[in-house]
Amino acid sequence: MVKEYNRTLAVEYAKKWALSHNVEFFHFGGVGGDCTNFVSQCLLAGGGVMNYNKYYGWFYIDQANRSPSWASVNYLRRFLLDKNIPGPFAEIKKINRLQVGDIIQLRQNPFNFNHSLIISKIQNGEIFVCAHSISALDRPLTSYKFEEAIGLHVLGVHL
Repeated sequence: MVKEYNRTLAVEYAKKWALSHNVEFFHFGGVGGDCTNFVSQCLLAGGGVMNYNKYYGWFYIDQANRSPSWASVNYLRRFLLDKNIPGPFAEIKKINRLQVGDIIQLRQNPFNFNHSLIISKIQNGEIFVCAHSISALDRPLTSYKFEEAIGLHVLGVHL
């Protein structure tokens, strides 16, 4: 069974917490970055379903008890692209085909993707994002320096 992803709730959460952090979640700022943890929180706000599988799931209980996909750029992408398990799921789309509430991941170095963002606004074709690690509220995507970007269009949430 598939539930609709609530883009409005995901973006409202992103805008509320973009410049601070929700104390219900550990802030990974000093230990590798908080960007994907923040995006996962936004996805949870828009979908409300975690997947508690220890190895292949997407969940957060506390700092020490969470899935790799909750706070890791590449693991989150792998999780979202698996359309057959509980939790949010997505497909890769061109950046200019994404919607508010979708996810963008950036490769800012020659080796790996290292930053996750959520689209908070699209205005006159320009994409604006919210993010953590370097806190951003409605920051233009064009202001980021990156080698490559992947767009993840959230399709829904498996129950």
